[in-house]
Amino acid sequence: MRIDIVTCQPELLTSPFAYSIVKRAQEKGLAELHVHDLRRYAINKHGQIDDYVFGGGAGMVLRVEPIAACFDELMAQRSYDAIIYLTPDGETLRQPLVNRLSLGENLLLLCGHYKGVDERIRQEYITHEISIGDYVLSGGELGAAVLVDAVVRLLPGVLGNEESALSDSFQDNLLAPPVYTRPAEWRGHSVPDILLSGNTPRVEEWRHEQALARTQQRRPDLLN
Repeated sequence: MRIDIVTCQPELLTSPFAYSIVKRAQEKGLAELHVHDLRRYAINKHGQIDDYVFGGGAGMVLRVEPIAACFDELMAQRSYDAIIYLTPDGETLRQPLVNRLSLGENLLLLCGHYKGVDERIRQEYITHEISIGDYVLSGGELGAAVLVDAVVRLLPGVLGNEESALSDSFQDNLLAPPVYTRPAEWRGHSVPDILLSGNTPRVEEWRHEQALARTQQRRPDLLN
């Protein structure tokens, strides 16, 4: 998979992609991440990429010309399965959407900034508008990092055990059950006997029961 990210603050994405699973995915050649500095496409020598809001009001808006120039350049080289704008008023990012995006080959992400981007960019190019939650960040870079991490870890060969992703929370609309490791006894707390029994079918049954109970208690909306 190739993921292109357009941003006016590329430095914010240096660290999230330089460690852990996303780094290993790149080293294995399973994912390519390309960050494009929007200021390379500025409209003048002063590096301008934004302007005042028509109609008045506080804040600045990213102009159409720099974004369009960058998008046109990238889209002339390849077709994209999804062109995504990270925005608070987008569709909330959930696991089923992540699953669908992970099946693509090329994704293009646009990080908003200031008061956002000119609406005409959204009308002309964007195929998906995605939010990582009901709150506002300084820009879309952190949202892009979250989306990339969630998608890349699902690519075949990225995780050491691919079944691990299938048992994550939300994959079956349930939260994950409790998990334990050694020691079996710690400060008076014991690992449930069933997990030490070696009875795999019964263990899986217990895990499903626990996942259902935890979801009912913490996120009953998922069961609806």
